[in-house]
Amino acid sequence: METTLYIKNMVCDRCIKVLKNELADENIKVLGIKLGEITADIQISKEKKIIRKVVESNGFYIIDGENFKLVEQTKLILINLLKNLPLAGNEKLSEILSNEMYHEYSKISKIFSYNEKITIEKYFIKLKIEKAKELIHYKELNFTEISQLLNYSNLTHLSNQFKTETGMSLTEYKTMEKNFRSSLDQII
Repeated sequence: METTLYIKNMVCDRCIKVLKNELADENIKVLGIKLGEITADIQISKEKKIIRKVVESNGFYIIDGENFKLVEQTKLILINLLKNLPLAGNEKLSEILSNEMYHEYSKISKIFSYNEKITIEKYFIKLKIEKAKELIHYKELNFTEISQLLNYSNLTHLSNQFKTETGMSLTEYKTMEKNFRSSLDQII
């Protein structure tokens, strides 16, 4: 029987690869896997327990409940937005989420804020700052180019948000030898 399970904390292609390989090692017939979602051919309840064990042993969780699925779907859409730079400046975040999730933004926002104790906009700022850290770490772009890729109106706007979120300036961060990026599944 084809069953779709929704998974919390899957934030990258590596997450997909790990789960796919480990489920194959357990002889689970995976029909499809993408960020936040596994579709498998599950014939007996024992197979679902095996999937749960594999998922949880890798730091992920099976999501039960529509509100939690909506929150995780929101996070994944925002994370995916930052994979394709430059960010498009002509469409609002609220429109993107409403269109992709087939819900009114007010509902998405209310459920997200209630469950995560942070607004969608603040969460997206935190994601953008982590992306800025990543781009700074690669040392291929200057600050102005990074601000443009992340759709900031100007470098000052990025600088101010970066300082607010990290407590340091862009330059201070760049001169540090260590990479102080947060894992995307830990951002709140």
